[in-house]
Amino acid sequence: MKFVHIADMHFDCPFTTLSDIGNLGNIRRLEQRDAFKKIIDYIKQNNIPFLFISGDLYENEYVKESTIEYINNLFREIPNTKIFISPGNHDPFIKNSYYNTFNWNENVKIFNSKFEKIEFDDINIYGYGFDDFYCTNSGIEEIKVEDKEKINILVIHGTLNGASIEDKQYNSMSEKMLREKGFDYIALGHIHKTNYNINEKNNIIYPGSTISNGFDELGNHGMIVRRY
Repeated sequence: MKFVHIADMHFDCPFTTLSDIGNLGNIRRLEQRDAFKKIIDYIKQNNIPFLFISGDLYENEYVKESTIEYINNLFREIPNTKIFISPGNHDPFIKNSYYNTFNWNENVKIFNSKFEKIEFDDINIYGYGFDDFYCTNSGIEEIKVEDKEKINILVIHGTLNGASIEDKQYNSMSEKMLREKGFDYIALGHIHKTNYNINEKNNIIYPGSTISNGFDELGNHGMIVRRY
C-alpha cells in the first residue's frame, strides 16, 4: 500500500506579521491553497489510496466556510482515496467545529477523542483527535496493536517526548512507548519541522508544516510519500 502524509496546513492562518506588510498575508493564504491543490493533484495522478492528515488542517478561530468548501471540493476530486484526519489543537473536534457540522465528502474519515481502529483487508488504521485546544491524556498507553500480520498505522497529533509543562498540554507521547506498540508507521502532526530522513529507518514521522508558516520555519516543507 502507498500513502501521502501531511500535517499542519493551518488554512486561514492570520499571518499577523505578514498582514502588517501590505497584502502579504492574503498572498500567503492563497499559496496555502495552491500547495494543497498540488498535493491533491499528485494523489490523483499517482492513484494514491490513502491520505493521512495529522491535525491542524485549519485554524478553527479564523477559518471561513468557503475555505472548508474549497478543501472538500478537492477531496471530491480523489473519490478513490480514503482520507483520514486527526484533529489537533488548532482544529479540535468541538461542538461548533466544521469537523462536526460540515457535510464532508464520503471518502473522509475524521477521528475524535475516542480511539478508533478502521480495518481493511491488509491494513488497520488507528486514529485519535483532539476534542479541545489542549490534550493532556489521550489514552494512547492503552492502545494495543492486535493483528501484527497486517500493516498498522497510527494517525495522531501531539508532542513527541514532551518534557516541558507546555509540551505536556499537547498530547505528549513517549517515543519509547510508541515503538513498543509495534505500529508500522506513526503519522504525527504538531511540530512544524520534519524529522524525516530518507537515509534513516524511522517510522515515527513529523512531515512538518506543509508550507512555511513563518520566518522561523526554514528548511524543507511538503508531504511524506511512503510505500509498504
